[in-house]
Amino acid sequence: MQKPIIIIGAGLAGWSSAREFRKLDKTTPVLLITADSGDFYAKPSLSNAFAQKRGPAQLVTTPAASMAQSQHVTLQAHTRVTAIDIASQTVHTSAGDYHYARLVLATGAQPIRIPMAGDAASEVLSVNSWQDFSVFHERLTAAKDALEVNDARKHVVIMGAGLIGCEFANDLISSGFVVSVVDPSSNPIAALLPVGLGGQLREALANQGVDWHFGTTVQAVDHQSGRSGGLEVRLANGQTLLADVVLSAIGLRADLSLAQAAGLLCERGMVVDVSLQTSAANVYALGDAAQYAGGRTMPYVMPIMHAAKALAATLAGRPTRVHFPLMPVAIKTPALPLVVAPAAAGTVGQWLQSEPGVWLFTDETQAVKGFALSGAHTSRRVELAKQVV
Repeated sequence: MQKPIIIIGAGLAGWSSAREFRKLDKTTPVLLITADSGDFYAKPSLSNAFAQKRGPAQLVTTPAASMAQSQHVTLQAHTRVTAIDIASQTVHTSAGDYHYARLVLATGAQPIRIPMAGDAASEVLSVNSWQDFSVFHERLTAAKDALEVNDARKHVVIMGAGLIGCEFANDLISSGFVVSVVDPSSNPIAALLPVGLGGQLREALANQGVDWHFGTTVQAVDHQSGRSGGLEVRLANGQTLLADVVLSAIGLRADLSLAQAAGLLCERGMVVDVSLQTSAANVYALGDAAQYAGGRTMPYVMPIMHAAKALAATLAGRPTRVHFPLMPVAIKTPALPLVVAPAAAGTVGQWLQSEPGVWLFTDETQAVKGFALSGAHTSRRVELAKQVV
């Protein structure tokens, strides 16, 4: 019997790998193993679902059974992978052992959780999957129902003013929630945006009602005395916020537990070469868990799509190097729409505003290495991309 290609993970990276491979090879068996249901959904839609009045059920675009049937994939859902033996090319799972011809690791990333005090610290939520969003949606819906009698608005405290934190802040504030955002930096999305543009986003969301708390962190979360379901959030600066839900959005860390236990070379992610092969023969990785050439991790949709297409060709017998073109990132903050094409990691230079709504990142030779656009200028991404060298 022909050994299959095994894919671990049913997120965008896993399903895209299967779909791209099937365009090139209709017969080689493919087994996809996932700890969840395997239903397909667009992960970016999690951070703007409330404004679109979409609940968990509406976010699933293709049920797992339909995905498996259309891609001619054997789906092993609700199955936990316990270990990978690269010597015998075996995947050990809660449902038994499976031997592979080639293995694709699309294990994604897990939310970073920081330790904090308080008797309600365990109730802090993170949203990194459809299952997480379901819990978050249910908690907020329950809070809304509990407060409607008093015509009160639900209060969400968001830990982290990065891209995801800001997208959730905009989504929730426009959906009738009270939103406070806590971050140790001085501006939102400080890792991607020029300071001036970050200040504009800060003002735009403040005008929508977002309550910013910069230069501090959440130290403790306790149950609120005298109010069922209420939370007290204590900040490092001594302030206390009252909340119904606390959402942690402070970042993601590659899920490397299986890879490290299997002896694969890992740094910030699983180290892969230009063909997406890990340090082990016949084992490949892509997506949030991979570290590409140059030490880059690329946790966005377009890099996954490019990687999946290149990997599919390699798996189909045509070794292919992955090439990542300039891939601007659209940030879902309708209060101030943004598109950012950051310079490559390690590039020395500075941000300069060339005209209202247009920022350029230039190096010491004045060469354009990245750009950021806001408002109506976001439609100019193709034009600006041509200036990047």
